[in-house]
Amino acid sequence: MSNRWKFMLCLASTLLTGIIGTIFMKGAINGWYQYLMKPSFTPPAWLFGPVWTILYLMIGYAAYRVYKNRTLSAIKVPVIIFMIQLVLNAAWTLVFFKFQSISGGVIVILFLWLSILGLIQSFAKESKVAAMLLIPYLLWVSFAAVLNFSIWRLNP
Repeated sequence: MSNRWKFMLCLASTLLTGIIGTIFMKGAINGWYQYLMKPSFTPPAWLFGPVWTILYLMIGYAAYRVYKNRTLSAIKVPVIIFMIQLVLNAAWTLVFFKFQSISGGVIVILFLWLSILGLIQSFAKESKVAAMLLIPYLLWVSFAAVLNFSIWRLNP
């Protein structure tokens, strides 16, 4: 597979995760979610779309940095961890917004955070740049975990 196709595959996989998340979130932002008690540090709803778009582009490019000039069999572990974190990323949106489970969201986001940490470690073995590109993702999910936990505490 050419590097151009690898780039498109990596980018498409992350952007598809974002699209799936948006589908699960549809209706919840202006419905159920707006009525929850939230901590004072909750960002405005409009901020999440641009932040996630930038993060998905960075995640896709990081994956490409690892995948380019390699075969899938040569990077089997990073690919598996990459796929796991994408599934957990979409799962959090499904659990939190679609199923309206704040506590379930806390559990899923903890596993997502751990998978991102593992992804950074596995990517670092292949490309330091790829690993560094994932740091903002880890920081945002760390913030989102604190936010999710705080919402859970405020809405027993």
